Order: sequence, then C-alpha cells, then structure tokens
Amino acid sequence: MLEDVKDGAAVAIWLAGGASLQSTLDVADPADWLALDAGVREAAWHRPEFLAGWEQSAPLPADLTQLGESRLALALCHRDGRIRQEAVHRSVRYPGLLPLVVIRCADWVEPVREHARQLLRDALDVDSALDLASLILRVGRRDRGAFGVEVLGQILRQASHGQLAVLFADPDRIVRRFAYRLAIDGRLLRSAELARAAARDQDTVVQDLCATAALTALGDEDAYECVLPPLLSARNPRTRSAGVTALRRAGRSEQAEQFLSDRSALVRACARYVVRQQGGDPAAWYRQRCTAPDEPELPPGAVIGLAECGNRADAGLLRPLLVHPAAGVRARAVAGLRALDCVDAKQLRPLLDDPAARVVRETATALLPSAKELPADWLLERTNREWPRHVRVGAFRLLDARGGFVALRAAVGLLEDPDVKLRLWAGQSVQRWRPSPDEPHGDAEVGELLDRSRHLFSDCVLRRRKWEALMDN
Repeated sequence: MLEDVKDGAAVAIWLAGGASLQSTLDVADPADWLALDAGVREAAWHRPEFLAGWEQSAPLPADLTQLGESRLALALCHRDGRIRQEAVHRSVRYPGLLPLVVIRCADWVEPVREHARQLLRDALDVDSALDLASLILRVGRRDRGAFGVEVLGQILRQASHGQLAVLFADPDRIVRRFAYRLAIDGRLLRSAELARAAARDQDTVVQDLCATAALTALGDEDAYECVLPPLLSARNPRTRSAGVTALRRAGRSEQAEQFLSDRSALVRACARYVVRQQGGDPAAWYRQRCTAPDEPELPPGAVIGLAECGNRADAGLLRPLLVHPAAGVRARAVAGLRALDCVDAKQLRPLLDDPAARVVRETATALLPSAKELPADWLLERTNREWPRHVRVGAFRLLDARGGFVALRAAVGLLEDPDVKLRLWAGQSVQRWRPSPDEPHGDAEVGELLDRSRHLFSDCVLRRRKWEALMDN
C-alpha cells in the first residue's frame, strides 16, 4: 500500500481501518516502526475523527483480547499507559509486534517499561536480535533506552562469526560499530580480517576500531605480512596513517619514505614521524624532489610536504613550480607559499586565469588578504560570462573580500549569472553589503545598483541601505 512510509499518522489510520502491518509499512525498516509509534498519538490528537471508531471499540484493557495484530499494534502505541501495558501482555501472541515491544522498553511509564523488558528478554534470540539490532540501537539513544542495548549485547555475544557478519555489512553505521566492538571483544576476527574491514568500511569510527585492533593483536613477522598491505593500500587516510605508523613497530621504517608524498596531510605527518625516528630528514627528502621544477612525475604531496616541514627559505623551490605542467603541483605550490607566508600577489595574480579550477581556488584563497592590492577593474572583467565558472568564482571571492562599491557592482552583475550557486552567493553578498567608510558617499550608481537588486530587500530595508550609501560623510 505504501512505498517508503514515514507518515506514521497515515499508517495508524489505515491500521485502524483493518489494513495489515505488512501492507502499510516496511516491517524491516526501524524508521517506519518509530514513525508509527509517534503517528498513532499524532492522529489521536490532531485527527481524532479518523480514529474515532477504533477508540470507541477498544479503549479498555479487558477488550484487548479480541484485537487482531493491526489493532494491537495501535494499542501498543496508545496514549493511555494502561492500554499500552495490557497490549504488551497480549502482544506475545504476535511475534511480528516485537519491534513495538522494543520501543516500549524505553516507555516513560514504569509498568509498561518493565513488562516490555521482561517480554523482550524472553523473546529475543540470536536470529531476532540480528533483525532488530538497528531498531534496538536507535531506541538505545533515548532516555531509559540502555536496557535494550544491554540485552542485545548479551544475545549477540552468543552469535557466531558468520551470524555477526550480517551486521558488518549493515547500511546503518551504528549497527556496524556495535557489531565490530562485539567481535573485537570476543576475539572473533583475525588481524587480517580486521585490517581488511578497516580498509573497506567508510565510517571513521569503524576504521579506527578495526585498525587499532588489528595492530594490537599482532605478534610475529608473518602476521605483519597479512595486516600491513590492506592498511597501507586503503583509500581512507586514517587507515593508511595507522599502517604507516605501524611500519616502525614492524621494523620496516624505510617503507615510510614512499608515504612522505601521500595525498593526505595526516599520512604525510605519520610518515615524517617514522622517518625521523629512523634518523632520516624528511625536509631534505622533499627538497631533493622539488629541485627539478619540470619533473613530470613530481607528486603534489611532495610539494605541500615541503611547506609543512620546511622554512621560508624553501619558497625559492616552490615558486618555479607555479608553472609546472601538472595542475595538482601548481595548486600545491600555491598552498605551500601560503603556508610559508610567502605570498607575492603580483606573482600569483596570473594563476587566477588558470584552466584548472583547483589552482584558481587555491590562488584566490592565498590572495584574500591582499584583495585590495589587486586591480579592481581587472577582477571585475573576470566576472563576465565569457570567463569559465571557476574564474568568475575566484574573481568574485576577491572582489567580495575587497568590499566597497566595486564589490556591489560585481555582485549585482552576477545576479543573472547562468550558474545557480554563483547567483545565490551574489545575492547574499548584496544583502550584507555596506558602504566602506573610506569611500565617498553619494554616488548615484550605488542607488541604481540597489534598485536593480530590490527583489532581495523589503521596501524598508532598501530605503535604509540607500540612505546609508547616499548620505554625505
């Protein structure tokens, strides 16, 4: 009957009319059960006419013996605690209502809560715990919700590796975290399996849990052969950094050198630590690689790495890289000069026309403190539609930082830009614009620009802005 049901009140109305649970909500989705629980009370308060017949036919605990599964589900969510309590007793006949019993385990009425907890303790086994894990953990975040999580842990500690593996692949990251913690505490996973999990999972908590557990369990050379490769080749930087740090413990510090130019700052920092512990000099390694500005294989990570551990004198090695054929190297060279506080606005200005968006983005960021030193007309020209989007964005960022009449002129000009996001940014810039105190007031063009953007203001605000801009100092 429903697809992607989240309107619990609508489900309550259909159930009151005799529809089955399976036809009105996704019984495998915990969000649908939580929506139903809230929706029954919402419908009773705000749409009582739809539940009037059901309320009259089954308001008393003694009558609940006659209710089928659908209407008993409504009774489990009823606003009257006496009815919820009796419904918990009667729900033992319907295993399909166990998700609502889970919710009642955190009920605000103590008798309801205690009866539901006893029923859950008696009914829950490994198979049903696997099905209800996501719902139990969601309810566990509520006040009085810890009981269900505790029972879930007790049951799942009896699960086999294969049974827990179902939860390792659950789309809910909270479930995966819980399952991996149980598996690690129970020593159900080998170090190699934990390493592969750390490399595969997208959740940073799972990555840290599994990588730490994998390395903690290591004890011999053969184990490192199975654990380090997945960690060092992982796409996520947190896992790679754990593997790089473990190289020292494994007696393979020399392998950390290849990670000095990693794309992640975290991994580079860990690699520098390992190299230094071995007696190496990461700065010298970076300098050696950056001395050939035309080297096509120069990794961008080596360029920014030099800035991370070098000094201002190393800016001389970075400046020739501003014209490197690789966009990644040019962008990192700009970022490196900014990190070393060696930005030369005149030297970086041509890179605002760079064909690579990442280079223009880094250049605009580096030039923001020097925005007033750049020619306003030159920047204004680059906000025209014939320029690529990334060039228009970079020029507008600098004009907006510059402020004054030229910033207003640029923003109003971009209100009709073909790019939706750029139009939005321009509108926000107009709305927060104020005349600069160091510019003469009374320029008629300002009034015209504000009139062109009148749709962004109320009449009162527009009059005030014009008065602020046009009044004499």
